[in-house]
Amino acid sequence: MEYYGGHIGDLIEELGKLPGVGSKSAQRLAFHIINMPKEAVERLAQRMVSARENVRYCKRCCTLTDKDYCPICSSGARDESTIMVVENPRDLAAYEKTGQYSGTYHVLHGAISPSLGIGPSDIRLKELMQRLSTEPVKELIIATNSSLEGETTAMYISKLVKPTGIRVSRIASGVPVGGDLEYVDEVTLSRALKGRVEL
Repeated sequence: MEYYGGHIGDLIEELGKLPGVGSKSAQRLAFHIINMPKEAVERLAQRMVSARENVRYCKRCCTLTDKDYCPICSSGARDESTIMVVENPRDLAAYEKTGQYSGTYHVLHGAISPSLGIGPSDIRLKELMQRLSTEPVKELIIATNSSLEGETTAMYISKLVKPTGIRVSRIASGVPVGGDLEYVDEVTLSRALKGRVEL
């Protein structure tokens, strides 16, 4: 049964398709948007369209950016001998918030998951191997999630990289098994980074 009009119902339906947004949250968001000043709604809509049109992958680390190279890759102040491999840009942001890491990153945009049909060629491993062959990297820190997929990805990368002579390490315990890095607090992430172990 439809309670509101078609426009409100359509807005609630579209908002409900966003990850982590249930039907009640979609309703709250829809009514909030409807009650916003028209200029604020137009600004929000324009920023969403602009982000979708202008955001792309960094040519070096594959994170999301609106330029050819992200701010981290173009800073010139990062330790380029260390690369931390993460599953997604949210994980990169989580580690940046700790202020404990000064190296560079590589974003895979996923993890190997045979059950979901995601193999090594479906994530940004080719780009990582290209970087390792052209950049003066001494250590690769694997900071994938502590899930089955994250562990599978870590072991796969380790087997690929070890023959090159580059030191491969894995973030230490402290990050809960089955948890996603973006939800872990900065103190736990900082401890996990400091206590990483060689694979």
